[in-house]
Amino acid sequence: MLKEILYSPYFGVALAIICFQIGTFIQQKLRTPIANPLFIAALLIVGFLTVFNIPTAAFYVGSDLIGLFLAPATAALAVPMYKNLQVIKANLLPILLGTMVGSLSCVLMIVLFCQIFGLSETIQLSMLSKSTTIPIAMSITEQLGGVVPITVVCVVFTGILGSIITPWLIKICRIDNEVAQGIGIGTCSHAVGTTKAVELGEIQGAMSGIAMGLAGLFTVFWALLLL
Repeated sequence: MLKEILYSPYFGVALAIICFQIGTFIQQKLRTPIANPLFIAALLIVGFLTVFNIPTAAFYVGSDLIGLFLAPATAALAVPMYKNLQVIKANLLPILLGTMVGSLSCVLMIVLFCQIFGLSETIQLSMLSKSTTIPIAMSITEQLGGVVPITVVCVVFTGILGSIITPWLIKICRIDNEVAQGIGIGTCSHAVGTTKAVELGEIQGAMSGIAMGLAGLFTVFWALLLL
């Protein structure tokens, strides 16, 4: 009976939702970017599975169901883009150049640090798409012959780190332009960072959404060109 409950989709879905709600509650109370709901939820899930010795396969049954909504959720970002279409047209060249250079720098940094630390080519191929959203990153890694689970971990970590530090970087660097804020966040920290951009403002959210998509396309090009 217990095994049937654990391996049902409802277990993984319920655990993920409860942990994320706890993370959201903690963030609202602490009011700090460090208390990222996704990061807190991940820690709670890992801790729960470890303490009660529950196989990760049981959680994956439900988490795979949640994963089906990743692509539609990403596509829904087209709504704020449409509402700010005039802003996009007015800043088309900076958007294209910003995402192109930003995605190139992300790829070059991975290549550089993998060479410095002597990491294998497989690890390098798995990390190249870390700054793109998960559906795009998984596709890139599969095409390059990398390890998809490594890519997923890197993408999630990049997104969480980006959503935490980008508000501080914007203040430190005194970036007042809303378009520039959104482009920077979306290019380096994809969908997770875009949720933070939406909190900053509608324009930032729209720019981050379009930057996320363009950065994914440019990353495919840079990865194939470099390797």
